[in-house]
Amino acid sequence: MSRQALFIHGTWLTPLIWSRFRRRFEACGYSCSAPAWPSLDTDLARQRSQPPRAVTRLGVAALLAHYEEHLRTFAHPPLLIGHDLGGLLVQLLLDRGMGSAGIAIAPPAQGGLEGLRDSGPWLLRRTLCQGVLHMSPQHFVRNMAQTLTPERQAAAYARHIVPAPARVFFDNALGIGSRIDFSNANRPPLLLIAAGADRTVRASTVAAAYRRHRGSTAVTTFKHFRGYSHWLIAEPGWETIADYCIEWAQDQLGRF
Repeated sequence: MSRQALFIHGTWLTPLIWSRFRRRFEACGYSCSAPAWPSLDTDLARQRSQPPRAVTRLGVAALLAHYEEHLRTFAHPPLLIGHDLGGLLVQLLLDRGMGSAGIAIAPPAQGGLEGLRDSGPWLLRRTLCQGVLHMSPQHFVRNMAQTLTPERQAAAYARHIVPAPARVFFDNALGIGSRIDFSNANRPPLLLIAAGADRTVRASTVAAAYRRHRGSTAVTTFKHFRGYSHWLIAEPGWETIADYCIEWAQDQLGRF
């Protein structure tokens, strides 16, 4: 049976963020797919200057339906790997019986206002009155990629950061489309990864999700990588994260 992996990006980002991870997984024999969120323009300049109106309507339920539809095209359930909100989507998909196993990297809290607080008061204020949010270079430097050098921060921001739909933050905070049955014993195996220097999704937030999932008898693993920021899937040392994911998947799925 061929090995397949589905990568799910998070807010502010596009599938480009997975380029290094994909090469690592492909070198280990995986066939990889990384579809973009609906209406996410591949032209980054256009996406930043004039985001499509449809992006403002994107909520958690719409994103979940988008990936559920994509998963139905697979001959066999793939390994699911998500970062940021993509990590929450991985948990939701697993809870619905989709995927062979899942890896959630720095996922925000499910439900409640904690995710909004972690993103900062500026996000809370702007979300109340805007359909699309724009991240400033200053916020990116302070809160997402503070471990990078200034030169790499500028390059990463220019290559990867795009506006985000405000609705996804409030959908999650209010539990709209993001409810998880943490006692689901039939859920496929799940790995939760926290970054020790993450200022966007704190390591304690991911640890709290792990404790909630321990209410199930399904396999749940927690791994804390100290010294990494929220940019851990693309910052120097990303190979350590990717290799741990591959080894964990090997242990769970036995396909090597």
